[in-house]
Amino acid sequence: MAKIVYSMLTSLDGYIAGPDGDIGLPVPETELHQHFNDMMRQASVVLAGRRMYETMRFWDSPDRETGATEVERDFAHAWRDTPKIVFSTTLRQVGHNARLVESDALATVKSLRTETDGLVILGGADLAACLARAGLIDEYRLYMHPVVLGGGKPYFQSGLSLALRPLGAESLPQDVTLLRYVPAGQAA
Repeated sequence: MAKIVYSMLTSLDGYIAGPDGDIGLPVPETELHQHFNDMMRQASVVLAGRRMYETMRFWDSPDRETGATEVERDFAHAWRDTPKIVFSTTLRQVGHNARLVESDALATVKSLRTETDGLVILGGADLAACLARAGLIDEYRLYMHPVVLGGGKPYFQSGLSLALRPLGAESLPQDVTLLRYVPAGQAA
């Protein structure tokens, strides 16, 4: 059975993007990037909404093969090798190793959960809120940068109410703190 993990970089005040939509968070340097490379390599599937997918399509480019650092090339390979399911009503096509789902995200994810083994990485606050309300997220990973954005797109959507139980914290490179939580009442 799949383990669905909502994982995003956040500011200390809980935003994944600033008020103008710009990410506004420091770019992962080599050691932190390697952490994300390792996680991507462990993933069976990536789930993404349109905005997150469009941001991550950067890694599909063949230019990532020649103009990037070794750690970036490694991430690009892991990204391209990992199957992706993109949830969007506005996109008409998706790239390599990606499948577009235009309706019934909940049914798709419920089915995926029982038919897939391993780690499923979920990115994007709107999709995560939909899945959280349906009880379909097994773990929340907040990668907190010591930066305050002062507003913008929150990791947890406004109006979403959850009871969570901490799994622990870990100090990572670039002064990032990984906070891990599971829904209260759920086994780790």
